[in-house]
Amino acid sequence: MSETDEEVHAQSASRGLFDLRWLIAGLFLLYGVVLIVLGIFDSDSEVQKADGIRINLWTGIGMFVLGALFGLWSWLRPLRANAPKSVAATDDPDA
Repeated sequence: MSETDEEVHAQSASRGLFDLRWLIAGLFLLYGVVLIVLGIFDSDSEVQKADGIRINLWTGIGMFVLGALFGLWSWLRPLRANAPKSVAATDDPDA
């Protein structure tokens, strides 16, 4: 039994919904934004605890970039459905 193009497209679309790369990208982007906001509004005492480095800001930027890379990877290389097995052509149309 061969699958129609619509069935293959529906399977690949539903498979893309469960791609873990999208989940990882979303979480890294979310946490990255939170840390960027915290890093921008760090107090002087918090900056001094980290030897003068705005560690929340730099970590947030790194997480945001990593999340964007995961999202780009998922968008450029989506999961593909396995090619349907072709049925050998026979002379008997009832088979």
